Formats: sequence, structure tokens, C-alpha cells
Amino acid sequence: MKQHFYVTTPIYYVNARPHLGHVYTTVIADVLARFHKLLGEEVFFLTGTDEHGDKIMETARDLNTTPKELADDNSQRFRDLWPLIQVENDRFIRTTDQDHVKTVQRILQEVYDRGDIYFGEYGGHYCTGCERFMTETEMVDGNCPIHQKPLTFVQEQNYFFRMEKYRPWLIEYIQGHPDFIRPERYKNEVLGMLRGPIDDLCISRPKKRLSWGIELPFDPNYVCYVWFDALINYLTGIGYPDDPRFRDYWAQAQHLVGKDILKPHAVYWPTMLKAMGLEPYRNLNVHGFWNVDATKMSKSLGNVVDPLDMKNKYGVDAFRYFLVRDMVFGLDSNFSEEALVERYNADLANDLGNLVSRSAKMVAKYFGGVLPSPDGPADDMDRELRDLALRVVQDYTAKMNSLELHTALMAVWSLVSALNKYIDRTAPWELAKKDMQRLAVVMYTLMEAIRFVALLVFPVMPGISRKILDIVGAGADLSLTDLGTFGLLRPGTSIGQAQALFPRVEKIVATGPLPGEPEEKKPARGKKEEKAPNVIDIGEFGRIEIKVGRILSAGAVEKSDKLVILSVDVGRTIQIVAGIGKAYAPEELVGKHIAVVTNLKPATLMGLPSEGMLLATDTADGKLTLVGFDRPPRVGARIR
Repeated sequence: MKQHFYVTTPIYYVNARPHLGHVYTTVIADVLARFHKLLGEEVFFLTGTDEHGDKIMETARDLNTTPKELADDNSQRFRDLWPLIQVENDRFIRTTDQDHVKTVQRILQEVYDRGDIYFGEYGGHYCTGCERFMTETEMVDGNCPIHQKPLTFVQEQNYFFRMEKYRPWLIEYIQGHPDFIRPERYKNEVLGMLRGPIDDLCISRPKKRLSWGIELPFDPNYVCYVWFDALINYLTGIGYPDDPRFRDYWAQAQHLVGKDILKPHAVYWPTMLKAMGLEPYRNLNVHGFWNVDATKMSKSLGNVVDPLDMKNKYGVDAFRYFLVRDMVFGLDSNFSEEALVERYNADLANDLGNLVSRSAKMVAKYFGGVLPSPDGPADDMDRELRDLALRVVQDYTAKMNSLELHTALMAVWSLVSALNKYIDRTAPWELAKKDMQRLAVVMYTLMEAIRFVALLVFPVMPGISRKILDIVGAGADLSLTDLGTFGLLRPGTSIGQAQALFPRVEKIVATGPLPGEPEEKKPARGKKEEKAPNVIDIGEFGRIEIKVGRILSAGAVEKSDKLVILSVDVGRTIQIVAGIGKAYAPEELVGKHIAVVTNLKPATLMGLPSEGMLLATDTADGKLTLVGFDRPPRVGARIR
């Protein structure tokens, strides 16, 4: 019997157009859906739009339109966007869909009949942007911490859900299911919310104030509060309660959300499900924000990045790759187009694109474009590469299952790096002059390992993956079970023509004086310029890129007493393997600001890829110390 996998995004508010934050969550959901399909599982992927509430009424009024017209227009923008970025969802749900309206009203009536909904009066500070009341501890200087706007005090009679009643149960459930909320930092944050009593949840709005919503089945003078309505979409989408899909998928539900909507998903939703008599979803997976200039990307703040602009400039596969590779799931990340271009040129154009192109060209040149039969004996280099490919599959699978998506890609790139080195070490151009049998083994091994790479990148870059699979003659079947054995490519298969998968994007490299520096004086005509030993000119120095980094995570490297593996935010997330383990324990390093050389050619230390070099020096007593800053620096800023 096949395993089932159910992944959901939040349903996005239709008061404005989609931006990069929406795209990130949806791409991650698509990546996970494609990964689980590769595992042979039955997958259901749900996304959609949230269309009721104060925010929609307010925006429609500002735009001189109706809530329905606004919802129809912007919902269609989301629906139209997803195919353009290769997202393949199974259903696009709208909270105005009739089956959803019926499901919400059915659940409201059931919970009301059980005595868990009552009529009362409440006053509190309300954020229209978040569509919820804020507690005193959540407010920052009287403002919403997310939207940075003053809150409105609202007091009125409404219906309430007995959420506090289920607080002890929720604490016990979270503690008994350690991976229920991932990453762990958010589990701890939720447990902190639950230490003291929580208010019962106001689940209605009077029609005299808000008419755009689902009418309460037990009181026609009120509509349902948008969060109680919206969360139920995860059940409607799979046919709750009678559709067989609900039976098959609900126990495997994986919710993806941004950290700004942690409380509704981690507190409101589980207690609602408990009141309905349903078991909670499998996991709540919480990611951070994409920041621009250290501020969360948000349509209300006006600092959004247009995803279609990035996709059109750099291609959909490269855009998806950057989003997955440059955010550590659960942490914030800084977006910059410069970082996207750097990642594109380094990882995609230089590493992957160059690997596939030159490998295909060599098969064309030496074997007429036909995959040779590896009839000769394998040597240690071949066996090492085969073993690495099989290990990478295991590491990649484990990382994907634990939502360490950026490190899953790093594992794949360790294989890409090894393949490029394999070409350099085996030197096929030399073998072609003296040993065609050995060359056949090398080229077969190379193309088969590239097949591994192509399958592993499929969830993130489906278009490029298929192109590479076509080039190596692997066929259209996609399954990770094909990566349990090395040597499935059939000799005699035609190898596709080499093509530039990722044409380089040219960058302007500083070749003159840095800002504020005087122009370099030229030597007098006819005189030879003399340079002191080890002296470089300003143009050479300008090519060195040193940036402010912040260490996100640190861990010791096995079988090494001095190497430490670091995840570092330099405006994008990179991995550094550094020899500072004797001077610093890993736990001391997290959060430190450091100086990082970011445009070095990647290296591999003890099998681990390292994408930069941190700067350190000696102390007066001969110990090692990191180069630091006397004032808080801006992460990603260039040091000059």
C-alpha cells in the first residue's frame, strides 16, 4: 500500500498581488510534493486564497470596488502565477467556494452544539492587517509588531470559542510529539505562549460592522471570524468529512507557514480540531522572513520583490534554486539581486552547467555522441565517485525529510564538485590519446553520476532536471528508487548535444578606486613603474569581496579536532568549513558577526564543501581570534 503525503501552504490574502514571500512558501511546498512523488508516494498539494474579513472590505473600499470583485481579481493573479514558476498544485481553494462555506458552517454548528461556542463581550487591541487581537505582550510601543501600525481598540458583543479549555491538552500534546512544530525554536515559542491562560477566541463579527464573511448557522446577524473560516480550508481541500481523500491524507498533513502566522496555526487550529473530535495534523513547518534592508518583505510596507521580474531575468529554475538554497528553513534571509546573481554564476553556470556541457561535448568528440560501454576495470577514483553518489542520495533524502532543504542541495553540490574534480583528475583529453578503454569507463561513470545529480535536483529545478536527463539519455521516468544502483544508463544510448544550461550573467567588478579613495597616480611617461614585493594595485584589491557575515549555526566536524562547519548569513546563506575548533566551541560561535571572503572558488575539506573564508588573527598570547567589529554591522555589507 502506498504512503500518502499531504502538503499545504497558507491560503493567501487577496487584498494585494502576490510577492516573493508567497512564492517562497509555495515553491517549498512544490519542492516537497515533487520529492515525495519521487519516493513513489501518493501526494496531494493544496494552496489557494483567503477572501473574507476586514482587510478585504477595507481594501475594496479604498479601491472603489466590491469585495467580490477584488477577491476574484487577485485570486486569479495567484492562480495564474503558479504555473509560471513550475508549481503543480492539486487544488486551488478559495474561501468563497461553496463546498468550503458549507464545511465551515457544518463545523461551527457542531462545535456550538457541543457547548464550546458561547455569546459574550470583549474589548481589545485589533490589527486589521493580521485580522486578530493583540495581547499587551505582543504589541511594540502600541503598534502591531508585523505591520508597524497602531492598533484599534474594539469592544463589542460576539461569539467565542472556548480555546482556554483546551490549553492543558495542547501543552501535553506538543510535549508528547516533539516534532509536531518544526523547527524546534517555534515549538518552544508556542509553549511560551501557553505558559499562562490564553483568551477564548472571538470567532464572529457583527454584520453591522462586517458583512463580507460566512454567516453563522446559529445566528444570521453575525459572520464567521476570518481565521476560524480560513484554517478550515485544510479540511475542505481534501473533502472533509466524507471524501476518501480525507481518510487517506489528513493524518499525513504537513502545513507550511511563515512565522508571522504561527499563533493561529499552532494554538487556534489544534484546539479547534480537538473541539471537533479530530486528531491534529502531522507537522507544522514554520519558516522565516525574506528581508530587504533588514525589514520583513511585506506588501503593506511597500518593500516587495516582484517574483516574475526575477523569474524573467534569470529563468524559473535558477530563481527556484536561489530561494531554496539561500534560506535556512526557519530562519530569516536577506534578499538581494546581487546575491541571486552570485549564486547563479557560481553554482549553476560554473559548477552544474559547465559540468554537463563539457561532459556531453567529450562524449560527442570521443565516442560520436553515443554512451560507451564501461568494459574496462574500475579504479579507486571510479569507486570513490560511485560510493559518494550513493552516500549523497542517503544524505539528501534525510535532509529533505527533516526540511533542511539548503543542506540537501549542498549535499548534491558536493557530488557536482567531485564530478568536476574527477574530470580534472582523470584528464579524458589525455586518455583519448592512449587508452580508449579507460576513457570509456571514465565517460560512462561521469554520465551516470550526472544522472544522479539530475534526479536529485528535480524537486527544485524540474525544467533543468529534465533537460539534463534528456542529455544523458536517462528517459522520462522519474524515481529516487533509480538511485539505489549505480550503472542504470544503457551503453549505446545517444547523448544529447551540449547546451548552455545557465549562460553566465555578467557582473560589474570593481576595477578602479573604491568610493572615497583618491585616483591612483600614473607613473611619468617613459618611466617603468616599480612595485614593492607582494604589492597589489587597487584594481586587484577591488576584486576581493569581503562581507559582514552572521553565524547562524555551528557544529564540529567528525574526525577533526579543529574543523568547524558553519552556516553563515552574508546576505545569502553559505557554508564555511573553518579551522577554528581549538579556539572556539561551536556553541560560542552562533550569532557572532564575522568578516568573510565570499568570492573565493569553493573548496572541499574532509568531504564538506566550503564556500568562503572567515578572517581571523593571532592574539597577543598566541591564540586565535576572529576579526570582529566595534559596532553592530549590517549583515551582507561589503567591507572596504
